[in-house]
Amino acid sequence: MGKIFFKDWISIEHVALATIIAFITLFFFVRISGKRTLSKLNAFDFVVTVALGSTLSYMMLAIVPLLEGAIVLFLIIIMQYVFAWTARSSKKMERLVNAVPSLIFYDGKFIEKTMAREAITKAEIFSTIRNSGIDQIEEVKAVVMELNGQISIVRKSTGNGNSSLDDIPSLVNS
Repeated sequence: MGKIFFKDWISIEHVALATIIAFITLFFFVRISGKRTLSKLNAFDFVVTVALGSTLSYMMLAIVPLLEGAIVLFLIIIMQYVFAWTARSSKKMERLVNAVPSLIFYDGKFIEKTMAREAITKAEIFSTIRNSGIDQIEEVKAVVMELNGQISIVRKSTGNGNSSLDDIPSLVNS
């Protein structure tokens, strides 16, 4: 029972040193990997974040040697770039890596089928509209569940140019 709280001072020193080195290593890799690693999470970025965190914890607790952990961190970030680059180059890969935005409200109508699939309620949509500073629902052209799960409100406009809704499959196919 005594070893649950304290094993020995050498173990404490080892974990402290491993934590410092692992933290600095992850910070260095995230810093050089750029903003995508720190972006709002879509499903792919969430997996990367969990993998990085898990690897970091194993490194900090000295479950894996620091060099092996650093290689894993490096490979995760490299794979993130390869997947992101491939998704940028290929529509098929983009659909595999990223979700597609979902229209949950359009021209005054709630799209119940999509709301059910996305597990979102009318109350959540109304709340998001209010948070956007909109009082009258008639001002809203669309409400979209974005790639990362965030809800966007699109106001009606009088312009005739390209729309920010042009990439939404349910509108493209209609």
